[in-house]
Amino acid sequence: MLDYLRFAVSRFNQANLFFGHGSNNAHDEAAYLILHTLHLPLDRLDPFLDARLTDSERTEVLNIIHRRVENRIPAAYLTHQALLGDFSFYVDERVIVPRSFIAELLFNQLSPWITEPENIANVLDLCTGSGCLAIIAAHAFPNSSVDAVDLSTSALAVAERNVADYELQDRICLIESDLFAKLDTKRYDLIISNPPYVDAESVKTLPQEYLHEPELALGSGHDGLDGVRIILKNTAQ
Repeated sequence: MLDYLRFAVSRFNQANLFFGHGSNNAHDEAAYLILHTLHLPLDRLDPFLDARLTDSERTEVLNIIHRRVENRIPAAYLTHQALLGDFSFYVDERVIVPRSFIAELLFNQLSPWITEPENIANVLDLCTGSGCLAIIAAHAFPNSSVDAVDLSTSALAVAERNVADYELQDRICLIESDLFAKLDTKRYDLIISNPPYVDAESVKTLPQEYLHEPELALGSGHDGLDGVRIILKNTAQ
């Protein structure tokens, strides 16, 4: 397997791929893709480096390397898996690849800002996408119910799959809405969001990998803050 790892790293570097969807370098991304393709533990590369691949395994590994290089598809879309801490989520091109720093804050129950996490009863996750933050929030605040909102029905279909995978259908409600439009006057103890944030000029120059993601989930007006302004205006009431 070592030869295929070396080959993948060489091809990724030669092709000048962009890494921003889970890894930040060619070696880590190559190792992840190969281990995932071979159904091996993602945290145990060394024991398998001297392993010989079968003909079918070689074909699969070379195919995923080829697709990553030639089509510039983010690794998460190739494997249909995105990892945030100990959580694993199904993803495809209906949603952006999860990479929000908010997840790391949720792992610590938003400490020090929240001092009594057991008292959080109602959580709102705006622009939920794959549902990843809503699911992590449900684990972080075990006494809460979570409304997970997105404008895209396609994204909500992905979120529905992830919510079902974590058996949280009784605690997470998926809502199709343009931010607060269909939430009436409901109030929440906690609102989290990873909204579209890319300004118009940056959208024009995004690496090719990002063009596989839904444009709706990235661009947010001239300065990238159209969605943020709406969120701040409504949460301040």
